[in-house]
Amino acid sequence: MIAAESISKTFDQKVLDSVSLQIDEGTSVALIGPSGCGKSTLLRIIMGLISADSGSVEVGGDRLTEENKLQIRRKMGYVIQQGGLFPHLTGRENLTVVTRYLGWNREREEERIHELCELTSIDPSILSRKPENLSGGQAQRVSLMRALMLDPPVLLMDEPLGSIDPLVRFELQNDLQHIFKELGKTVLLVTHDLGEAGFLGDSIALMTSGRIVQQGPIEDILKHPANDFVERFVNAQRSPLERL
Repeated sequence: MIAAESISKTFDQKVLDSVSLQIDEGTSVALIGPSGCGKSTLLRIIMGLISADSGSVEVGGDRLTEENKLQIRRKMGYVIQQGGLFPHLTGRENLTVVTRYLGWNREREEERIHELCELTSIDPSILSRKPENLSGGQAQRVSLMRALMLDPPVLLMDEPLGSIDPLVRFELQNDLQHIFKELGKTVLLVTHDLGEAGFLGDSIALMTSGRIVQQGPIEDILKHPANDFVERFVNAQRSPLERL
C-alpha cells in the first residue's frame, strides 16, 4: 500500500539518507527512533506535505507527484500530536471541513459522525465544544475521527499520544489497537516509545541519523538487535519498574 524508495532530504543538514520503507495493505508499522532522526520528515514526505530531494513514494500503486498529491492525500488520514484541530471551530465543524468542500449532504455527514462516535467511544454532545474546552484525550479522539471521516485506506499518525497523561494514553493505546484491527487500515505510526510501538505496530522500523537500521517484529529487535545502537536504544527504554 505504501512504498517509499531511496528517499533523501536535506535541510541545513541531511535528514534522510536514501531511506526505503514498504508497508503492506492492512498492516501497521511503527516508526521509532531518537529525536531528529528523520521519522516525522519521512511521514510528511509520504503524506505529500513536503517534497523529497530524491527518491519516490507510491500509495496504493500510484506514484506521488506535485500534480496528484492532493488527490492521493485524500486516501490518507493524518493525526498529529495534540490533535491539530482548528481552534476556532467546534469538534463537529472540524469533522466536516473537508466533507462540506466535497459536497456531502447533512444526512451523510451525520451518519458518518455517528459511526465514528461509536468507533472512538465519543459522546456526540462534546462535538459542540471548541478544542479549548476538550480534554487531551477527547481532542485526540476527535482528531482521529477527522482523519477517518472520508474512510481512507491509509492512516498516518505523528506522535499522536505524545502529550497525553499516562492513564489516558493507556486507554487510547487500547482503543487504537482495537480500531486498527477492526478497520484493517494501513497504518504508519511515529512514536518515541518502544512499548507503544510494539503494542500498536505489526512491525517496527527503527531509525537513527536519517536511516532505518532495523525493521521487524518487536521480538526480533529485543532479542536480536542489529547493532550496538539498537541494543543501546532498547536498553534506554527499560522501565524503572524492572528494578522492583
